[in-house]
Amino acid sequence: MTLEAVLEGIPMPVILIGNDSRIGLANAAASEMFNRDLGGVSAVSLLRQAPVLAVIDACLTAAQVGQARFLLSGLSGENTYICRATPLPDGGAMLSFEDQTQQEDSEMMRRDFVANISHELRTPLTSLMGFIETLRGPARGDVEAHDRFLTIMDREAQRMNRMVSDLLSLARVEVDERIRPRDQVDLAAVLRSVVATLEGKLSDASVTVSADALRDSFPILGDRDQLTQLFLNLIENAIKYGGTGKTIHIVVENLDRDQALRQPAVRVDIRDEGEGIDAIHLPRLTERFYRVDDHRSRDQGGTGLGLAIAKHIVSRHRGRLKITSKQAVGSCFSVFFPRAE
Repeated sequence: MTLEAVLEGIPMPVILIGNDSRIGLANAAASEMFNRDLGGVSAVSLLRQAPVLAVIDACLTAAQVGQARFLLSGLSGENTYICRATPLPDGGAMLSFEDQTQQEDSEMMRRDFVANISHELRTPLTSLMGFIETLRGPARGDVEAHDRFLTIMDREAQRMNRMVSDLLSLARVEVDERIRPRDQVDLAAVLRSVVATLEGKLSDASVTVSADALRDSFPILGDRDQLTQLFLNLIENAIKYGGTGKTIHIVVENLDRDQALRQPAVRVDIRDEGEGIDAIHLPRLTERFYRVDDHRSRDQGGTGLGLAIAKHIVSRHRGRLKITSKQAVGSCFSVFFPRAE
C-alpha cells in the first residue's frame, strides 16, 4: 500500500511538508478544503497565520508536536479548524485539519440562547418582584392599586408561562427532528381543525378566513400534533399582525414537482393583509427570540419562539418554509411538504 493511498483513506484534510516547508503530498480532502492543487506549494504562503506557522516551525526545527487554530474564509463564511503538526521520522511534518466550525457555532448558539432566556425572563420577574414589594409596602391598604397591580402581575406570569411552554415545545421538536413521521395526514383536515380552534380569536379581532381549498384532500406523511402546532403558530401570527377587520387567505395546492424538494409536493400559503415586513428582517425571522417589533410582539403575547418552532417542525417533515412580504400589502408564509404517494 502506497503512502498516497493511506492519505486518501483519511477523511480529514492532511498534507505532508518537507523541511523546506513545501507540500509534498496532500489528500483529496485537503485539495477540496483549499480548492486548489497543493503539490509543491509553500505551506507558509498557503497558511499565512502566525500561530499556525509557529507550530509548523517548531515541528520542523525541534520535532515538536503542536496545534493551533486556523481560520479559512470561503463562500459560505469563515470556517474554523484545529491544525495539528506532527514530525515525520525522516524529516518534515504532517499537518492535519479538524473542522471545528459546527462545534464553535453550537457553543455560540448555546451562549446566545442562555443570554436570551435570562433577558426574556428577567423583565417579567423584575416586574413581579417590584409589584410584590409595592403591595407589601406603600400600596398595602390601597384596594384600587391591588386590583391594577394584580392584573399586571397576572399578565407577566402568563407571559413567563408561555415562554416556558414554548421552550419545552422547542426542545421536544429538536429531539424528534431526525425522526421522519410515517403516518398519513390530510393537511386540509388539520387546517380546518386549526381554524375552528381559533374561531374565538378570529371573532375578537374581526378577522375572516378565506380557505376554499380546504374542501379537498391533501395527504402527506406527518405528525398531526406537530402540524397542528405549526399552523396554529402561523395563523395566530396572521391574526396578531394582519390587522383588525382584515382577511387571512389560506391556499393549499398540489405541485407536480417542487424544484427545491425535487419531488411532488403540497404547498400551503397563509397570507395576511397586514403592514408587511421589511425585507431586511426576513432572513432572521426563524431565529430564536428574534422580533421585528420587540415591544409590539411582547404586548401581543409573543415569545419570539413561534417561528423557530415552526422551522424545526417543517424540517422534521422534510419540507421547507418560505417567507415573502411586501410592506403595506401583507406577508405570506408558504410551507412545502413532500406529497404522500
